[in-house]
Amino acid sequence: MLCIIPARGGSKRIPKKNIKDFCGLPLIAYSIQTAIKSGIFDKVIVSTDDEKIAEVAQKFGAIVPFVREATLSDDYATSSDVVRDAILKCGNNFSQICCLYATAPLLTSDILREAALKFQSEKCEFLFSATEFGFPIQRAIKLDINGSVSMFYPEFELTRSQDLEKSYHDAGQFYFGTKSAWLSKKPIFAPHSRAFILPRNLVCDIDTIEDFEFAKKLYQIEHKQCQS
Repeated sequence: MLCIIPARGGSKRIPKKNIKDFCGLPLIAYSIQTAIKSGIFDKVIVSTDDEKIAEVAQKFGAIVPFVREATLSDDYATSSDVVRDAILKCGNNFSQICCLYATAPLLTSDILREAALKFQSEKCEFLFSATEFGFPIQRAIKLDINGSVSMFYPEFELTRSQDLEKSYHDAGQFYFGTKSAWLSKKPIFAPHSRAFILPRNLVCDIDTIEDFEFAKKLYQIEHKQCQS
């Protein structure tokens, strides 16, 4: 199985995010080490356009077999585009591919190993990390331009929270998929896919400095070793 870690160098909201110090190590180092420690991958590669990211990735044990093209490193390139590019360059000998994000320091090798086993046993096209919404989406509210409040689903205004159907969202950590599914551009969030549910305390989408600091606090709670 091949692991592909996308890591471009042009992060704007958090400059140099993928190699920013996170509790003593560059952020991307956690994903690389988790992938290697899991023991499920024959090869762990990093797809990047950035020389410094490539240097850090290799230091922690990943392979950087090519420099990603600029057209796949702007704000409009998707992770799926990057994965397909890496498969075409390095994935001929692999039928199963995992896209692992560089921003997943809370992920453990045990979880990744369990997810891989589920992906293989379910025989699905994709398996991705997900987590439950912390509040029922059926009770969501919206504000108009004047600040007036209304409900997205007013029919559920008086329904007890425990009686509402649970809802989940993409946890943004890993995506296992068959090579054919990646290359044929099949949608990930579809009936041919399965979700691997993570507890909310192991999920943090790191897009802003506030997210970054919050993730550090979560890491501190889990590992009791990260100092702010």
